[in-house]
Amino acid sequence: MRSYCAIYVDVGYLLASAATRVTGTSLRRGVTVDHRALIEGLIQQAETDSGLPLLRVNWYDSGARPSGMPDLHQEEIGLLPRVKLRLGRISHSGEQKGVDLRIGLDLATHGRNRVVDVIYLVSGDDDLTEAVEEAQGHGVQVVILAVPDHADRPYAVARHLQREADGLILIDPDTITQTVRSVAIPAGLIPESAAESAAAAGTEPGAEVAAAVSGQTSAATSSGPRAGETGIAGEPAAQRADDGAAAAEVAASGRNGEKPELLTPAIAREHHGGRRRPPTPSMLAAKKPTGLVPPKPPPPSSTLTWSTSTGQPATIGAEGGITEELVDVVVRQVVTSWCASATPDALVDLKRGRPFIPGDLDRTLLLDLSSRSGVNDIDDPTRHALRDRFWELVDRVRLT
Repeated sequence: MRSYCAIYVDVGYLLASAATRVTGTSLRRGVTVDHRALIEGLIQQAETDSGLPLLRVNWYDSGARPSGMPDLHQEEIGLLPRVKLRLGRISHSGEQKGVDLRIGLDLATHGRNRVVDVIYLVSGDDDLTEAVEEAQGHGVQVVILAVPDHADRPYAVARHLQREADGLILIDPDTITQTVRSVAIPAGLIPESAAESAAAAGTEPGAEVAAAVSGQTSAATSSGPRAGETGIAGEPAAQRADDGAAAAEVAASGRNGEKPELLTPAIAREHHGGRRRPPTPSMLAAKKPTGLVPPKPPPPSSTLTWSTSTGQPATIGAEGGITEELVDVVVRQVVTSWCASATPDALVDLKRGRPFIPGDLDRTLLLDLSSRSGVNDIDDPTRHALRDRFWELVDRVRLT
C-alpha cells in the first residue's frame, strides 16, 4: 500500500495567526487571502518535508451561512483539488462550534484506520492533544505546522501540544507574505484623526458621523426658503427649485452612461442647456460618505494621558504585565483593521449597539491582548479598560 501524508487545517488558527503576522491583530476581516496559493504552499511544504505525496487537505472552518452552510468563498475552497471542506457552525452568540470536535474525531479515526502515515496539523489548540496521542497510538506521525511570528517562533501553539507532537515546523514566511494581504490603509496615508479635525473646527469628535451617514443637514433637510428668499451663496430660491426639477428628470433617465445618482443639480442644469456652475455646499451636504478612517496614532514622543506621575504607563487590574499603553496599542490595531473593511452603515450599527461589542471584535481584542502580554486569563478590570478604550477610539473614527 502506498504511503501518503495529509494536512489538517484549523482555519480559525491559520487565518487569525497569519492576520496577526501581517496586520498586528487577529481580526480575520482585516486581511484578504489567496486561498488557492496558500493551500498550494502548504501542500508543497508538507510533501517536501515528508517525502510523501499528499492524500488530501482537510479544511476545518465554521460555515459562514446559517446552519453551518458554506458561503461562496468556502464553496470555492471545497472545489479545489485534493481539498476536503469540513464545516462546523457559528452559534447565536457568534462563537465557533463543532470545528475542534471534527478535527479531533478525524485525527482519531484516520489514525486508527492508518489512512496516512504522516499528518501535518495546522493548529495550536491544546484541546487537540488527546486526539494527537490517539492517532500516534496507531502508528501515525503527527507534526505541527505552525504560523511563525515576527521572531520566527511558533505563534500561539500550546506547550502541551508541542510536547506530545512528533515535531514542529514553521510555515514558510514567504507563503504567508505572498498570500495574506492587509486591507488596511497604510499608516502614511491615514489623514489626521477625527479628534484633531474636530478640535480645529470647534466640534465634538465623532459629531459628524450621524449627520454624514444619514445625509441630513439643515441645508439638505429644509423644505426650501420662502418666496423671495435666497439660499447659500445668494442662490435664488426659484433657481434652486429649477435645479431640483432638472436633477430629478436627468436622474430618472441617465445621461451619457453616467450613474443617475451621481448627477448633481449643476450637471442637470447643463443637461437642460443652462450654465454649469461649481457645486454649492447644499449639493455637497447631500453626498454620503463611503469609507472609514481610523484615528491617527499618537506621535512617538507623546505620552498617554492616563500614564502615572512617574511617566510610566499605568498597570491595569491584578496583572502587572498589562499596561494602559499595551491596551491602547491592541485596540488601535483592531479598530484600524476593522475600519479597513467596514462601511459607514456598519459604524452606525456598531454605535447603536453600545455597550455591546460584536463577538468577533470582542474575541479579537481579548485574544490579541492575551497574545501580546502573555497573560492567558484576562481579569475583569482589564477587560473593562480594554472595552472602554475601544469605544473611545470608535468615537474618533472619521468618515470619508
